[in-house]
Amino acid sequence: MPEVSKRGVRMPESPIRKLVPFADKAKAAGKKVYHLNIGQPDLPTPKIAMEAIQNIKREILEYSPSEGIRSYREKLVGYYKKFKIDIDANDIIITAGGSEAVTYAFLACLDPGDEIIVPEPSYANYTAFAIVAGAIVKTIPSKIEDGFSLPPVEEFEKLITPRTKGILICNPNNPTGYLYTQTEMYKIRDLVKKYDLYLFSDEVYREFCYTGAPYISAFHLEGIENNVVLIDSVSKRYSECGIRIGALITKNKALRHNVIKFCQARLSPPLIGQLIAEASLDTPEEYMLEVYNEYVERRKFLIDGLNRIDGVYSPIPMGAFYTVAKLPVDDSDKFCEWLLSDFSYENQTIFMAPASGFYTTPGLGKNEVRIAYVLKKEDLAISLKILEEALKVYPGRTK
Repeated sequence: MPEVSKRGVRMPESPIRKLVPFADKAKAAGKKVYHLNIGQPDLPTPKIAMEAIQNIKREILEYSPSEGIRSYREKLVGYYKKFKIDIDANDIIITAGGSEAVTYAFLACLDPGDEIIVPEPSYANYTAFAIVAGAIVKTIPSKIEDGFSLPPVEEFEKLITPRTKGILICNPNNPTGYLYTQTEMYKIRDLVKKYDLYLFSDEVYREFCYTGAPYISAFHLEGIENNVVLIDSVSKRYSECGIRIGALITKNKALRHNVIKFCQARLSPPLIGQLIAEASLDTPEEYMLEVYNEYVERRKFLIDGLNRIDGVYSPIPMGAFYTVAKLPVDDSDKFCEWLLSDFSYENQTIFMAPASGFYTTPGLGKNEVRIAYVLKKEDLAISLKILEEALKVYPGRTK
């Protein structure tokens, strides 16, 4: 039998999805499973998007341009202006989700053996995308005790070598919900400028910032305009995860030329998805405000509930719709699996993502979980009760 690739062997399993077989088995046994593991909002997709699906009147579902439909990209320019992000349609390349945008950014910017610096915990698939590109991820741990704030810039500089090509941030952050401050963003800018690095900035959660401070995009940072590669997606803001439409945005013409060649090789981004995404740009502000207010309420309800459980601690996330919680358990991977395979409370259980999968440094996150507050408060209340009861009887409880 031929051997599989070493690249495939190195690919990490998704902490978000690797326990799905256990969840499926629990459901088959008749248990109700509450999914706190994945950022799939339960809020309805905007009506204007659903109407766009129903009103597609085409005789041919043709290829779209490799860089995306022009009318959609032009309309996106107006969307970004609302956030004081000044770009034009030529700066925008439409991708099959934010995931493809990150992958193409790495492929177009990094050669095999090149390094990028990423604060951890971080979105687990960044490492997978780097492996595809042959790049090396170097991580700087942030700590739950510090609310996952940015590590000192000096820690970044310690990791910089002649092979360092970029810094990757997710702002607001997945998995922690941390929102970088203006001061932190300026420190990153100065580092990028000093060493002439790329700044890969994943900003798919920009609608969900829960502080009074102004939102700081990488494109707001002066002096590094040609270093910035912005990653975006419609999945979260419009509850449209399934249409797989993202974007890679950069003012760097040489980089865009490189990215386009990868886009041409895969032919085109999803046509139907782009039509839906373009229509979604006309979503009423009332919808966006209702969604925002709902997440604010869920955040408070969940964090208050977690911190009332004996031995559990979660900082208050200031963005996105995730939090990382510290639990009194020996191993969160084992605990999350045990919840699905061996435990139920009133024939119900919960599915959480072990936080170890969001760290690269071995041993970190072993007593932490990521929780997505994408369920209504009634479901969150039941989930909190299940967690509390589970911790009372878990064999590997530590205190």
